[in-house]
Order: sequence, then C-alpha cells, then structure tokens
Amino acid sequence: MDQQFTGILFISALAAFVVWGQIRKRNTARKVRAAVGEGALVVDVRTAGEYASGHYPEAVNIPLDTLQKKSGKLGAKDRAVVVYCASGSRSAQAAALLRRLGYGNVLNAGALSSMPPK
Repeated sequence: MDQQFTGILFISALAAFVVWGQIRKRNTARKVRAAVGEGALVVDVRTAGEYASGHYPEAVNIPLDTLQKKSGKLGAKDRAVVVYCASGSRSAQAAALLRRLGYGNVLNAGALSSMPPK
C-alpha cells in the first residue's frame, strides 16, 4: 500500500472510532435519563468527602472501596442501579463489580457532570 492510502485508511478508522464513541455516549445518556426517571437507585461511588462537597439529588453514597461489602444495601438484584463518580473510572469499576455480584440492571453514568438534570 502506498503512504497516501495508508494515511486515508488511518484517518477513516480514527473518525469511525470517534463517531462510535459519541453514539455510545449518547445511548448511555439516554438510558441513564430513562432509568433515573423511572426511579432507579442512583449510587455515588466517590469518597464521603467528595459526596459531601456536592452530589446528585437523592443519590446514596457507597464509596467504591466499600461497595462489595455494602452491596446488600442496594436491594433486589434486578433493581435498576445507576452508578457515577468524578470521571467515570470508578463508576466503570463499580458497574463491573455489581454485575459480577449478580446485579443485572446496572448502568454506568460516568461522571457526576454526565448525570441528567434533576
């Protein structure tokens, strides 16, 4: 392959990756908005200090490092649960942990700033 074709192929793949990420983000936001509107339990997995400095209305604070021990506070395993944190990293870990524990309806909202207006 010549260099120009390789460059075009790379740019096309990169553009497709960016577009795919945006589509996924919008779909997740739509699902989170619907779940919160239908009464999902919202869990802030940040530290207690972060939670105290501001949190989503009606969110419960269960820091990631205590989530496995305190998962019984979430209620039934088929209950809709939305998790968020500061950037999306801890909430991704929390969502994966809850799924491993048998919670089947978990959504990772990512960052607090990504939560729908309330």
